[in-house]
Amino acid sequence: MFPKPKSALVPNTYAFESEPMVKPTGFREYDARWLFNKEINLMGVQALGMGLGALIAELGVSQEIVTGHDFRGYSASIKYALISGLMAAGCKVHDIGLAVTPMAYFAQFDLDVPCVAMVTASHNDNGWTGVKMGANRPLTFGPDEMTRLKQIVLNAEFNNKAGGSYQFHENYPARYIADLTSRPKLKRKLKVVAACGNGTAGAFAPQVLEVIGCEVIPLDTELDHTFPKYNPNPEDMEMLHAIRDAVLLHKADVGLGFDGDGDRCGVVDNTGEEIFADKVGVMLARDMSAINANAQFVVDVKSTGLFVTDPVLSRQGANTVYWKTGHSYMKRRTNELGALAGFEKSGHFFFNKPFGRGYDDGLVSAIAIGEMLDRAPGKSMADLKDALPKTWSSPTMSPHCADEAKYGVVDAVVKHFEALQQNGALVAGQAIRDLVTVNGVRVTVSDGSWGLVRASSNKPELVVVVESPVSEQRMRDMFEAMDSVLRTHPEVGAYNQKI
Repeated sequence: MFPKPKSALVPNTYAFESEPMVKPTGFREYDARWLFNKEINLMGVQALGMGLGALIAELGVSQEIVTGHDFRGYSASIKYALISGLMAAGCKVHDIGLAVTPMAYFAQFDLDVPCVAMVTASHNDNGWTGVKMGANRPLTFGPDEMTRLKQIVLNAEFNNKAGGSYQFHENYPARYIADLTSRPKLKRKLKVVAACGNGTAGAFAPQVLEVIGCEVIPLDTELDHTFPKYNPNPEDMEMLHAIRDAVLLHKADVGLGFDGDGDRCGVVDNTGEEIFADKVGVMLARDMSAINANAQFVVDVKSTGLFVTDPVLSRQGANTVYWKTGHSYMKRRTNELGALAGFEKSGHFFFNKPFGRGYDDGLVSAIAIGEMLDRAPGKSMADLKDALPKTWSSPTMSPHCADEAKYGVVDAVVKHFEALQQNGALVAGQAIRDLVTVNGVRVTVSDGSWGLVRASSNKPELVVVVESPVSEQRMRDMFEAMDSVLRTHPEVGAYNQKI
């Protein structure tokens, strides 16, 4: 028997050391995320491992699993608690040690192991932990699996049995790096700033970029789990501005920023200007569709409208569909459609053959950017960006909203805009041309300006993005229109960043 997890326990007590604590809200749409020791304790992580092992068996998949952990002061201990639960459930565990998340995905293919459980809080602040899980490579769990996992863990529906085992794969990163670099070197000598925010990618990214032929300027690549400079998140302007400064100082061709677990890549061009990941996606889609006829792409609802309106993509026969934000949703849709690639505004990119194996890897994205520049001799990153039709777009902006409240707020916002459309009312002074409600609501008005509101899948926040093909003022008008609706909900707090 193993105790049924409690939703809350007081630290520094007998109960905290003797019972599992698992806050239910940590089971999110496709990841698990908790504040360590506030929302989950080590026995709670052990319960999660037992529950995951039980779910794998229930899904009819062989109970064999890859584990790894990111570079935080507590991640290794969390991984070992998870492993003890997995082994108790009868799983054969393949531990690859300290890793970026895509290294664990790669290991599923390389070691021929069906399942994965990567201990990472991704780009979340220190204090957070979590697990990215999958049982059908290259896919990761979606809402169905997460709902069932939550039920198993919180109700202690474990099915523990003998037969679990553990194997540590020594020097595993060398295999991952060899796989990434087993390609022709870049013909063009690129000077690249590799920024890692002192996160896990610092152990691997500079080496990979050097082997493919780049001159690397390392920026905050020393591992330091206190993250002394800034949080390793290439969507945050603080990290992008640090990359900008290094690009200008060293006269680099491009700046590449990797998030805390290495599955995303942010880009700064040779003039020091950040290129939001959705625009990088359009540039890559242009490059890839030029050499692959009738290319199919999937993009998330936060992404630029250029994927539909860009004349170059149209001329090259590219077709793009919009889908739900979230690495698991995007990975699954890209896989289902057999798309050449999927692009998410957060920087999760999913390349299928011949570019990748379908999972998100910031280093595969970095290599694709290098190869794009290789195929455009004489053109800089800024030249390729400036060749896109001009739009004014915001970074991802996230007002605080409690996990218990955020979905209700978004439902109300969706209904509000549906009612406006039905009544022919104006938004930011114009008629609504289109509403996309596959994931929150994306409101496009008659001049092509649009705004999005959705619930964050992994933090107590909402997500707001706006864009206009007309002017910066129209972008700001759309933000005011979206924000004015949010301000009618007292549950919505301050933004992390604003335009």
